[in-house]
Amino acid sequence: MFSRSYTNLLDLANGNLSALDYGGSSGGGGGRPPRARRMQRTLTTPGTLAELDEERVGSVASDVQSSLASDRIIVVANTLPVRCERRSDGRGWNFSWDEDSLLLHLRDGLPEDMEVLYVGSLRADVPAADQDDVAQALLDGFRCVPAFLPKDVSERFYHGFCKQTLWPLFHYMLPFTSDHRGRFDRSNWEAYVLANKLFSQRVIEVLNPDDDYIWIHDYHLLALPSFLRRRFNRLRIGFFLHSPFPSSELYRSLPVRDEILKSLLNCDLIGFHTFDYARHFLSCCSRMLGLEYQSKRGYIGLDYFGRTVGIKIMPVGINMAQLKSQLQLPDLKRRVAELRKQFAGKTVLLGVDDMDIFKGINLKIDAFEQMLKIHPKWQGRAVLVQIANPRGGNGKDLEGLKAEIEESCTRINGQFGRPGYSPVELVNRTLSSVERMAYYTVAECVVVTAVRDGMNLIPYEYIVCRQGIPRKKDDSRSDEPKKKSMLVVSEFIGCSPSLSGAIRVNPWNIDTTAEAMNESIALSDNEKQLRHEKHYRYVSTHDVAYWSKSYIHDLERSCRDHFRRRCWGIGLGFGFRVVALDRNFKKLTVDSIVADYKKSNSRVILLDYDGTLVPQTTINRTPSETVVNIMNALCADKKNVVFIVSGRGKASLDKWFNSCPELGIAAEHGYFMRQTKDEQWQINNQCSEFGWKQMAEPVMNLYTEATDGSYIETKESALVWHHQDADPGFGSAQAKEMLDHLESVLANEPVSVKSGQQIVEVKPQGVNKGFVADKILSMLTENKRQADFVLCIGDDRSDEDMFEGIADIMKRSIVDPQTSLYACTVGQKPSKAKYYLDDTNEVLNMLEALADASEDVSSPEESEILSPSEEA
Repeated sequence: MFSRSYTNLLDLANGNLSALDYGGSSGGGGGRPPRARRMQRTLTTPGTLAELDEERVGSVASDVQSSLASDRIIVVANTLPVRCERRSDGRGWNFSWDEDSLLLHLRDGLPEDMEVLYVGSLRADVPAADQDDVAQALLDGFRCVPAFLPKDVSERFYHGFCKQTLWPLFHYMLPFTSDHRGRFDRSNWEAYVLANKLFSQRVIEVLNPDDDYIWIHDYHLLALPSFLRRRFNRLRIGFFLHSPFPSSELYRSLPVRDEILKSLLNCDLIGFHTFDYARHFLSCCSRMLGLEYQSKRGYIGLDYFGRTVGIKIMPVGINMAQLKSQLQLPDLKRRVAELRKQFAGKTVLLGVDDMDIFKGINLKIDAFEQMLKIHPKWQGRAVLVQIANPRGGNGKDLEGLKAEIEESCTRINGQFGRPGYSPVELVNRTLSSVERMAYYTVAECVVVTAVRDGMNLIPYEYIVCRQGIPRKKDDSRSDEPKKKSMLVVSEFIGCSPSLSGAIRVNPWNIDTTAEAMNESIALSDNEKQLRHEKHYRYVSTHDVAYWSKSYIHDLERSCRDHFRRRCWGIGLGFGFRVVALDRNFKKLTVDSIVADYKKSNSRVILLDYDGTLVPQTTINRTPSETVVNIMNALCADKKNVVFIVSGRGKASLDKWFNSCPELGIAAEHGYFMRQTKDEQWQINNQCSEFGWKQMAEPVMNLYTEATDGSYIETKESALVWHHQDADPGFGSAQAKEMLDHLESVLANEPVSVKSGQQIVEVKPQGVNKGFVADKILSMLTENKRQADFVLCIGDDRSDEDMFEGIADIMKRSIVDPQTSLYACTVGQKPSKAKYYLDDTNEVLNMLEALADASEDVSSPEESEILSPSEEA
């Protein structure tokens, strides 16, 4: 039986999150009716988005203050850090901490007074009848909140979408399988979304949104941030990915790529082990969502609708205290003595890997065979001990891998083995921590040849075990011998960048890996000691406590500025996002502006063209009949001065608005300007020499030839290099390089070089839309017709100059002291304007309302209010 919410999965997976309400069951069995809960609920204010009617269109503001200091963090992961077993008599359950869980160890880096609450699933099949009792016991005894997933959902969530789609893709393997013929299984995605929704419900049940931090872990819960952010737009959410993140070329093959990226961007801080993984994520955001990142004072951030989403790069460490305590166990000393006796006179190379297709175990064994062939001195002396931890999964690929490994071991032992010596020792079982540490202690080198791996802490554990426990100062024995260790690690694993003393290899290259193995055990003891000391200093200081402390510090820093702004939730489904804006920023209402419009006697209306009167996405840029009619209606009112202020050339604007004789036009950002159709174009700049074009154009041509998809737009007063059709990464890099190049070449010329939205522009100094606004208002003042109503509307960076220019006009006394001032941007985004309208349709509706409110009869003297000759 499916739960009721499961029937709406198709809507949900397509992005309609409202198809599943937040008030349903907590994820218990199938169609069970909800029961009264004994679980403590600490939910306080529901947040502004909880009150949003799903059928309403638009956004809702939130002014709820949130504390920056927190005494609790909710850690959310696929599985809880507890072991759960049914009692032998079948009556009840036994619980214990999973001492090997990273989630348990991260507490060491948190403040002592910070409470940690865990939310996740259990590694046990708990019957529906026991779920409430188990949940209460875990909450009371372990501060854990279990999420019970229906069996069919759990199967398709974990073994379906996570393991068949995300896990291979994140490890750089396209999802081509014989079972699915390379096709995307949407039912698995639906189950993944439902599972994330059930996790969100468990979080919400125990959440205090004003005080709690949320820390989400790994690729199983990529959709969770959207569910939480939609409910609480001021919630402090962090995410850490413990696997690799693929390059954009691979990630873009995922049909739900945008949904996952947008969900992650609902976090405040996103963490990765290495810069490579973060770089791939940032590249995906750039290529698929058009977002660019910035680095400021060492911190990387993505500007996402006014919120800065932080990017954290910090490899996780090991639990030093736990390892050191285990090193003192008597069983370890006994086991080490046994292994030293077993491998007496031998040099041990060690591999510790899970049995899966990405660990490169077969490549490692082949490289060891090659080493024995080309360096026969190691025959009879070197031993490769390969510990292959069994994995729960099966499949043709894994079975084939096991067979290949066993065949290789048999071949090598048959070729190079002799009585009392087997070159390869294959251990096909899961070892206890003591057994594993004993192997670490006796090994001269650890070899990791994974072809792709998230972090892999095996080298870290090996280094600590080789260091051992230092003797006390009052020990009467002789000085402790120098410690030494060697590492051969794949360049494709997360810990590789932090181990600068290791020998890095491409595991696919058998010959170079074989040489690396030989070098690692042939180096002098002094060299081995120096490399070991360097590694131990890093590993001992960058442990798991350091990692979690650093992450929480950055999470608090990333959230701090968000609470100083006004937040608006907009969008549906996975397109939902929170816009963080200035507290004075609000939507322009037609009623309020019409009322001020009617009261005024001298009005100035300044309108951008592209993105304001016509959509940016349209190919046909010619103004519609509606736009022309509105312009003529506004110009017919003698109280109005209406200008199109655009970056376009004067020829295009003149042609398009030829039927608007009274419309003023400022072309090329105000370099050319005229009040009416009958007037001559005026040049608003003293620079009439354009010799700089002969210097700038060859530079732009150079970059245009080298950047496919770019082109140069030549204006009378400016040159603009466009790269919106070029490769996003390459185009941005070329634009930055061109900007520096042009600034150097034109350093002594009276021009400014600026970058904009996928453009680089060279134009005369002092030419901008802010100058246009200032000039029009000043001319009115000179003619004793001070404006008492000013409306400016625009959508891009150049319009911000206009908004900034009119911000202080009242202080400069160029308008009436009681002027109604409306600076309006198109779209909800950070802006110097105080108002916004959502799109061009709303702009036209508002202008049409103003035209309707205009008086039909105006006094004769108001017909040319900008003309100095009329006053004369």
